[in-house]
Amino acid sequence: MSFGDPNPNNPYGQQPGQPQQPGYGYPQAPQGVPQQGYGYPTAPPVPGGDYGQQPGYGARPPLSGWWRRVGAYLIDVICIGLPYGILMAIGGGVGGGAGAAIMFLGIAVGIGGALFKLYKEGTTGQFIGKKALGISLLREADGRPLGFGMAFVRTIAHFLDSIACYIGWLWPLWDDKNQTFADKVCSSVVVRVG
Repeated sequence: MSFGDPNPNNPYGQQPGQPQQPGYGYPQAPQGVPQQGYGYPTAPPVPGGDYGQQPGYGARPPLSGWWRRVGAYLIDVICIGLPYGILMAIGGGVGGGAGAAIMFLGIAVGIGGALFKLYKEGTTGQFIGKKALGISLLREADGRPLGFGMAFVRTIAHFLDSIACYIGWLWPLWDDKNQTFADKVCSSVVVRVG
């Protein structure tokens, strides 16, 4: 005797005249609905950030304008650069061993702030400036955050924005997707979320 045996004497099989029952485990999906395999469920798509690849999640969010991007960049520079600058000035004024220690602390704060900015932009799409101005850095393909690694690569790729008389920084003014050269290299977009 086996499971699903049509034999009416089999207490474990499907009995005649009864509706078809699913087997052990997860309930069966209705006909025409794709089933997901075992393991962890996949993360749901970002509402409105799907860029039209999966139906039912809304339209692509509007792209950020150039002035919002500049404002967010300036806020981030102030948030990271101000503590660094203050500690460096105090260290330079004090001088000697204590001054060197304070300057070293300033360097550590600057590097730590820059790494934290990369982490936040990579995992959430926003650091202080982008959050304050309601914009977010996302992957162009699926509307999800870039990840720390690609946020780091994008920061390095901003070199391309600077080498030709800083024209790459102005490129979003006339580009269809409002992208800098670094955004094009990393397939990223900056969108309005608020």
